[in-house]
Amino acid sequence: MESGPYPLQDSAAVPSTDTVGYRGPTACAAAGITYRQLDYWARTGLVEPSVRSAYGSGTQRLYSFRDVVVLKIVKRFLDTGVALQNIRAAVQHLRARGFRDLERMTLMSDGATVYECSSPDEVVGLLQGGQGVFGIAVGVVWRDVETALSQLHGERIDTGETLVGHNPADELARRRRDRAV
Repeated sequence: MESGPYPLQDSAAVPSTDTVGYRGPTACAAAGITYRQLDYWARTGLVEPSVRSAYGSGTQRLYSFRDVVVLKIVKRFLDTGVALQNIRAAVQHLRARGFRDLERMTLMSDGATVYECSSPDEVVGLLQGGQGVFGIAVGVVWRDVETALSQLHGERIDTGETLVGHNPADELARRRRDRAV
């Protein structure tokens, strides 16, 4: 994966989900992938859970918010026809740079190479050079994952407590309970 000339800063917009992890089925639902894909990608090292790996029968992987964003990015690239080996190279590049500023970048591809763009000028330059065929605005993926996870269950990393996302149906149920008392 090729990177643009602009230096990238650490993200100031990291969500408060740093203390929350997501089990496999939740990560799958938020990323729009199957559990089989998730398992394969974890076993082959494409996207491994950064919170907790499975370490034997009966243990569950726990994925961070950023892991789920990367899962959704991988899914989008696969949907557009990018080869898994090229996606693997892009994910390795993102991992090497610490997944900083994900929500501010655009990932472009010509089907063979994935390019990282961190400014509108880089996107335009890539398109003018005839290299970029399609792009993924990671900020949009970031917000999609935030929205999806807000409706699903997470798990506190420190205590293992299950956290229920902000689900409007749950809010309505709480109001009915409060009124009935």
